[in-house]
Amino acid sequence: MALQVRIRKKFSGFEMDVEFETDGGCMGILGASGCGKSMTLKCVAGIETPDQGKIVLNGKILFDSEKRINLPARERQVGYLFQNYALFPTMTVEENLGIVIQKRKKEKRTLIDEMLRRFQLTGLEKRIPSQLSGGQQQRAALARMLLSTPEVILLDEPFSALDGFLKDILKTDMLAFIKEYGKDVLMVSHSRDEIYQFCDRMAIIAEGKSLLNGRTKEIFKKPGILEAAKLTGCKNISSVERISDHELYAKDWNIKLRTEETIGDSIRYLGIRGHHLIPAEQPGENVMKVRLLGVTDMAFERQVLFQNAEAESSGRIWMYQDRKESIPLFIQFPKEEILLLS
Repeated sequence: MALQVRIRKKFSGFEMDVEFETDGGCMGILGASGCGKSMTLKCVAGIETPDQGKIVLNGKILFDSEKRINLPARERQVGYLFQNYALFPTMTVEENLGIVIQKRKKEKRTLIDEMLRRFQLTGLEKRIPSQLSGGQQQRAALARMLLSTPEVILLDEPFSALDGFLKDILKTDMLAFIKEYGKDVLMVSHSRDEIYQFCDRMAIIAEGKSLLNGRTKEIFKKPGILEAAKLTGCKNISSVERISDHELYAKDWNIKLRTEETIGDSIRYLGIRGHHLIPAEQPGENVMKVRLLGVTDMAFERQVLFQNAEAESSGRIWMYQDRKESIPLFIQFPKEEILLLS
């Protein structure tokens, strides 16, 4: 099972140039709002048409600009879960499910009843979407999608319209659904946490361009480029000057730092995640004396903002710690946690 996408599409003042390939399981596309994530899904689904390129699903060509192939959406066997779920507002749950089934009446009834049980919608079949909760609407949309027997499922920001408590419940349900589905799932999100939680592989898109493709955990651990580090949540980033193979000067923080990884000629920045900084008791290798700029208590941890105490004009550094811990006078940059970025 595989989905291959290589497409280009021009808009006014914006050009999309996206390339990636799935390999079973759930593939995530991470990017900021307006970067072209949802447009990519629409091109795969056949809702939008690329200017150039090729889209292939399990060996079947859905779109090929050179061969002038552009299958209509109804022939692509692609399931699309829209952000607002796109249930027909005047139809009941069972009518929404039944509209995609081309079977005899008895077979149709059996399939609908099976999906109602499977997605915990029994007893709600006579309700219209406005009478359902957000979670019930999502389950109804997923049930309808599966009844269309798709070869790939596209999830467009599936949790963006939900509140925190319901979102956590439905994430658990969605993880179980993806595992049970067993075919390719393509999910777009601007939430790095959702991509990390759901997707074995991921692609990063910025301003319409594909930047990275690979294993999700590997990209988070070693993003390699500046934009990828930012999108995966790294707040602490400084421009650098290379001193040697394993030493550089962080310009924004006015400190020399040793690295475990060899510093290549293309490296222009370094990053370190706030959770990887550690308190220190005295000066030493990769240790900075800090000046406290601010503290923000969050639900289960504390966000602390520092500055180099020995360089008044230095940039800010974010650190996360347990609220029970004392604010340190020194912080250490573990050399194995320093991200080298081109």
